[in-house]
Amino acid sequence: MHSSPLFVVLLLPLLAISAPQGGIFPAVSDLSTSTSASSTTVVANVPIAGTGVPTLTSTTVPYPTSTPLDTTASVPDSAIAPADTSLANDPVVVGQLLLAAKAVDRLDVIPLDTSFKFDFDSPPSDTKSEGKGGRTIRADRKSFPPLVESGVSMVLGFIGPCGFNTPHTHPRSSEINVVVQGTLETEFTLENGARTIRNTLANHQMTVFPQGALHTEFNPNCDDAIFVAGFASEDPGVQQVAQSYFGFDQDVVEAATGNDFTFEGKDVEEFRSLIPANVALGVESCLKKCGLN
Repeated sequence: MHSSPLFVVLLLPLLAISAPQGGIFPAVSDLSTSTSASSTTVVANVPIAGTGVPTLTSTTVPYPTSTPLDTTASVPDSAIAPADTSLANDPVVVGQLLLAAKAVDRLDVIPLDTSFKFDFDSPPSDTKSEGKGGRTIRADRKSFPPLVESGVSMVLGFIGPCGFNTPHTHPRSSEINVVVQGTLETEFTLENGARTIRNTLANHQMTVFPQGALHTEFNPNCDDAIFVAGFASEDPGVQQVAQSYFGFDQDVVEAATGNDFTFEGKDVEEFRSLIPANVALGVESCLKKCGLN
């Protein structure tokens, strides 16, 4: 557990005090050590001054004492300091962090330790996307400034029975998605001409959505599902496809459907009003199975 050669090196000068004038330090072969839980003992053959007669010299060095860590003690929730959200969504703070000359200088911009804590149960404002099917909460550099220059961010998703995270893309990062409760069905397509990749993820299983890939997650069961999504960007961005598509000019929406299928102007407006907020409820068969409207 302890390195006895270190003690040997430290004790050599002490042992040499009783060596005859002009003598030498004892050879390493003349030394022996023994250790216990509280000390190390060094024994050496050192000649008696003026006689040349060897004698045994023993020195015991105690280890410093410390109070052992109590690993059985529990910390009540009431004793845990809440996460500080005073810096969240503050563009001035983000700007100061981006302009800091050195990494250590960023600590001066974030003086509180609790500012380095993000609470997904009590997140800052403007971090949640919520619909009838559940909610997602994002921790990016805007909502959690300590992420500046870290190159990472995270989303925690709570998907209710038959809920789904509607098809979307992340323009600036790939995503790794881990199910930590329940089951999710996932789909993604990389680009035009690529096949659609489909998987069912059980608890503690993961998939990847490449950067820019159109993807979605669906909870096919009647129990809640939770996923954790990690990103290789502090600002991965997100774009919901249906919501964005029907945000285009009416003429563009009509033209994009082709000559064989067209919308009248009033139909486009109706579709816009019917698009649900993310996270949405679906699919019809699941809704019937779980008794949901």
